[in-house]
Amino acid sequence: MRRMTSSTSDGDKFFKRLADSLDEHTFVKLVLAKYRGPEPDLLRATVRRIQVREADTLSFVYTHRTRDVTKNMPLADGLQSLRERATELFGHLHLMTRAEDVQLMVSKKGQQTLRVAAVEHEADDAATGHDREKHRFVDLTRPFLTDLGVTTPQHQLVPAMARKWKQINKFVEVLDSALKASPLRDAKDVRVLDFGAGKGYLTFAMHEYLHATRGMNAQVTGVELREDMVRLCNAAAQRNGMAGLTFRHGDVRTHAREPVDVMIALHACDIATDYAIDMGIRAGAAIIMCSPCCHKQIRPQLLSPHPLRPILQHGIHLGQEAEMLTDGLRALLLDSQGYDTQVFEFVALEHTSKNKMILAVKRSQPRPADEVLAQIREIKAFYGIREHCLETLLAAA
Repeated sequence: MRRMTSSTSDGDKFFKRLADSLDEHTFVKLVLAKYRGPEPDLLRATVRRIQVREADTLSFVYTHRTRDVTKNMPLADGLQSLRERATELFGHLHLMTRAEDVQLMVSKKGQQTLRVAAVEHEADDAATGHDREKHRFVDLTRPFLTDLGVTTPQHQLVPAMARKWKQINKFVEVLDSALKASPLRDAKDVRVLDFGAGKGYLTFAMHEYLHATRGMNAQVTGVELREDMVRLCNAAAQRNGMAGLTFRHGDVRTHAREPVDVMIALHACDIATDYAIDMGIRAGAAIIMCSPCCHKQIRPQLLSPHPLRPILQHGIHLGQEAEMLTDGLRALLLDSQGYDTQVFEFVALEHTSKNKMILAVKRSQPRPADEVLAQIREIKAFYGIREHCLETLLAAA
């Protein structure tokens, strides 16, 4: 890394590199951090280059603690605004180009330090709506994406939805791999149940992938507690002629059992994830995909005396341990029921804080469960865990 120190010219050098990268089409993105302006909850700003109505535009996404705010500016105006305000409002400017990392540090006294390193970055195509085809599992031009607010009427990605678009494609990529490894790999028909469907981004994408890409007769049902979302999604499915895609008002804890091939539960809170897994197992699902949210049941049980109590007195450690144990035991219980189970990062934390995925694929041949059940008993005994919801549900008649 080359370090350039100059109290008067480093800022000019930085913005010269920024302008050159835009002119030469090597610009990837710009991140503005260490905010010190008047907005108390603003964390950072991310700047990307996009096309809006065939015009070059800089899209500024301002990340606050509870929301994102997007502002688009013509390229020249955006560059001028950065020159005038960026070093006043932010203490760290990080420019990423195809060939370089360029960082400008601005002290509270206004001293500027420029650092340049040779680093290869891939183009940030997701922000411009021009993803490389080999990584696209859902076509950006599909009308339902416009209906749900992911794309403009011109089928360009809405900048504020760039993270959601990456999440959609990653989800379908995981589903694609799971299908290829499951008993469903050669199936013509598939029944999918998606609990906590929300606005239906992933539910619509899943139906589109199964129906249009894999050519399957897909019956996809989204279940959602909010009736307004159910009405919105059903209307969008009808407008877009998506036969076999329906949404119902309901709760995983009271939903009637029905045959299911793929069971999805993303961001089901606390033990709602356990109810969803239990339903998937009892329904004979070949694939179970869960992204857990909250881990409240195990946490208070860890407060009983055991060797790790001095470490777990810190709330952050207690939360992390409860999460690891809750999801680890879920994975072992799925293994004991004849599944091959993985726990992994679904998407990067920069896209969503709820980024863990539990993926279970039914084995073609069952294996003895005694060893796994013994491991579960040993773990529970060590940590003083009296009850795990999924284990209780599976033990019920």
